[in-house]
Amino acid sequence: MNEHRCVVIVGSQWGDEGKGKIVDVLAEDVDIVARYQGGANAGHTVHVGDEEFILHQIPSGILHPERRCYLGNGVVMDPFQFFEELDALTARGIDAEGRVGVSGRAHLLLSYHKVLDRASEALRGTGKIGTTGRGIGPAYEDKVARQGIRVADLRDAARVEASLRRAAERVNSRLEFMGSDERVEADGLVAEVLGIRDRLMAISVDTGRVIHDALKAGKKVLLEGAQGALLDVDHGTYPYVTSSNTTAGGAGLGVGIGPTAIDSVVGVVKAYTTRVGAGPLPTEFPSPMQEHVRELGGEFGATTGRPRRCGWFDAVVVRYAARVNGLTGLAVTKLDVLDTLEELKIAVGYRAAGQEMDDFPGDLGLLEEAEPVYETLPGWQTSTREARRWEDLPEAAQAYLRRLEELTEVPIWYVSVGTRRDQIIHVERSH
Repeated sequence: MNEHRCVVIVGSQWGDEGKGKIVDVLAEDVDIVARYQGGANAGHTVHVGDEEFILHQIPSGILHPERRCYLGNGVVMDPFQFFEELDALTARGIDAEGRVGVSGRAHLLLSYHKVLDRASEALRGTGKIGTTGRGIGPAYEDKVARQGIRVADLRDAARVEASLRRAAERVNSRLEFMGSDERVEADGLVAEVLGIRDRLMAISVDTGRVIHDALKAGKKVLLEGAQGALLDVDHGTYPYVTSSNTTAGGAGLGVGIGPTAIDSVVGVVKAYTTRVGAGPLPTEFPSPMQEHVRELGGEFGATTGRPRRCGWFDAVVVRYAARVNGLTGLAVTKLDVLDTLEELKIAVGYRAAGQEMDDFPGDLGLLEEAEPVYETLPGWQTSTREARRWEDLPEAAQAYLRRLEELTEVPIWYVSVGTRRDQIIHVERSH
């Protein structure tokens, strides 16, 4: 990415693609890493040497000395979890002092949002959408309803106290209507928020101005999304989506810069497909293949610990993600998980309603009945974990990756063959 000064990293399936690892690798070559949407429902696992770091809100660029990390205005920030995460990094020898900031325009995700999230999901009964229960949806609801509380609002203690008391009253009325026994206690809520006021205000910045000035000065910036393109509230498998724009279009919006400032968009995809929670997954494995690949890939959520549903690589999904994100390159992760398989399948299209389709449908009913049209390739049945150059990969692995490029119409820039920072191939265009 030497020629690209402002790069967006976006998940291009249903999340959990390994964005944290890719951001960690690319952060070595940038000055600023900023999150542009989502909240503490994200979970990025990064391995540095023998150490494992699980980050939920702070960008994984923080693991590199001197990199500055920001949460943009598009993030719904859980301040209590954020400071727990920050303090845990400090305790493990990661000096983040003066390197972390949050947009004054970012909305706060508070305890009552989590209460509402749990109550709403319980009310759905069999129609649950698989929320993490972290309060993300209700926090974005408040933001759109213009009744949220932003970081900058904490400057005026009296005003924020009045807002919190109104919120408690509003939330309790809603909980009562929903038939929930839970209630929010206003005095405790006010004390809780005012207790972190000074610490939060000390790191409040205008991320848009900071990033604009950095780019103007010739510095490099990485914009990091959470979740994946198919969980985008507009372009995902609605209603089985998150509550924000996870796609690259949300990047400039979510940090406060214009779209023309962005040079490239890297889509992160697994060499197969996974999904957490409810919703359609056309290429999902049957048992026992489901459990086998889940164990091979360690497919359990970093945030919730929930087992991920696994399936073959879905080129229809990634081709669609390439279009809605304007992908300029792919980073393929977890290629090594496929090392032992005899043959590999790739979904090249779907059959539904008596017809074949090569594009991703917006109709959920159509997607739920879609049967994948598969292409089968031979596996390589040898370890790729020591490969550091394209030429080190087995020929069958090279052929598999080339086919992914052809089907998605996006060149592969990076291939990850393990969890460690050094297990990455920077792909040259010679292949």
